[in-house]
Amino acid sequence: MRKINAITMALLGTCACSTAYAQGSVTLYGVLDSSLAYTTNANAAGDSVTKMPTLTGSLPSRFGFKGVEDLGGGLQAIFALESGFGVDTGVAGQGGRLFGRQSWVGLKGRYGSVMLGRQMNMSFWATQKSDIMGPALFSISSLDLYLPNARSDNAIGYLGTFSDVTVGATYSLGRDASAAGGPAATGCAGEVAGNAKACRQITALLGYDTGRDGATASYDIMYGNAGAANGLTSSRHFDRRVIASAYAMFDQLKIGGGIIDRTIRAAGGAVDSQLLYVGAAWPLAPALVLDGQVAKLAVKDSPNDATLATARLTYHLSKRTAIYGAIGRMDNDGAAAVALDAGGTVGAGRTQNGVMAGVRHFF
Repeated sequence: MRKINAITMALLGTCACSTAYAQGSVTLYGVLDSSLAYTTNANAAGDSVTKMPTLTGSLPSRFGFKGVEDLGGGLQAIFALESGFGVDTGVAGQGGRLFGRQSWVGLKGRYGSVMLGRQMNMSFWATQKSDIMGPALFSISSLDLYLPNARSDNAIGYLGTFSDVTVGATYSLGRDASAAGGPAATGCAGEVAGNAKACRQITALLGYDTGRDGATASYDIMYGNAGAANGLTSSRHFDRRVIASAYAMFDQLKIGGGIIDRTIRAAGGAVDSQLLYVGAAWPLAPALVLDGQVAKLAVKDSPNDATLATARLTYHLSKRTAIYGAIGRMDNDGAAAVALDAGGTVGAGRTQNGVMAGVRHFF
């Protein structure tokens, strides 16, 4: 009898678990993107270089898991785990973290979503519709590498959409715990007893989007502390970005642009700059898209400005696979040394030209 009861309880337990899992789902997804790029003036001697970039081609490579469980009453449990890597060597991105792109869990209801963990902050979302080139190798990412890496550790996040209006915010108790290199690692762990500003980060967003046109404004301020990168070695130091962007569709033509006003108060002094960009995308055929972008980084009271121009042609072999080619030019004024290819190198004050071609696959 005890054996029969044990078997019965085990079967009931199995049924209960199966019912619970049936109310939720987990999705595995990813992007594989790799390219070959040639750029001129890669160093002070003016030498050119041909390489397979690590950071990106047209999109950064990644794989991830996202899940949802229906809790009833319109409430859901949600999570995301996402890992970035370089296809060229298989190396982990975001300073070698296991889930460096996203690692959060939260709840979603009729009034929006609340997330806890490492997550994209509002600066990331602020340019999603207006930045035509996105996080490509030749793009505004070269002028401000923070933009495609705008994530916060130890963050409480909120994002909600109500009809055509989106509001969001994040508050990080320690914006970046890693010091292991790369644009996403700045060694500012935060959560310091007795210092409420150490490595804190606050971002906020307000957007309007009809699907045919939209505009977004965002605010992002990150504080420093001892040991942090980029000169933010005190909690009195900060790096602040204010973004205003917009896009519009004219039949099949999409035009987008924006301005990013940046203020840095760091150990090395004060730097104020503005990044302006505008781009357009036009489908030449159902499977063929031509897009391009021009942008300028203007540094206040400095001759060290940089101007970007780039164009790309993408052919979709299927809904998941595409091939692409791009050309670009970066003009560096004064002693500016902004590389055309995101994460690349260029001789100070030199103009850099480049071409690239690659393949992308979604799964």
